[in-house]
Amino acid sequence: MSRDEILEFLNANPGCHLATMEGDKPRVRGMFMYRADEEGIIFHTGAFKSLYSQLQNYKNVEVCFNSPDKQVRVAGVAEVLGDEDLKKEILEARPWLKPLMGQQGEDALIVFRVTDCVVSVWTMETNLERTTYVNL
Repeated sequence: MSRDEILEFLNANPGCHLATMEGDKPRVRGMFMYRADEEGIIFHTGAFKSLYSQLQNYKNVEVCFNSPDKQVRVAGVAEVLGDEDLKKEILEARPWLKPLMGQQGEDALIVFRVTDCVVSVWTMETNLERTTYVNL
């Protein structure tokens, strides 16, 4: 898959699983990506969530996106963004976050981007082939 095809796939399949580390234990959770573009993959979480503290302690993550016939794994580095305009954009696009932010305050919304991405693609047709990696 080309870079554009990968980005198109990620945006078409925003439900994913994100892996982090907590101490020496892996942690995986379902996520709903905000968007993927040439700058990286945008997510958000709450400052009160364990995901945020895990990202502060260990920045390397892996995200797995799936469709019925394809799996795309993206390894990269998570960086917290302080972009207030992006926070407002996310709150407008995802109104279900507003009550939570009303309770916790807008500083509770943590936006992060996964950068320095390395991608592997799996399909049944490539199941027996050696895994190859593409920089995103």
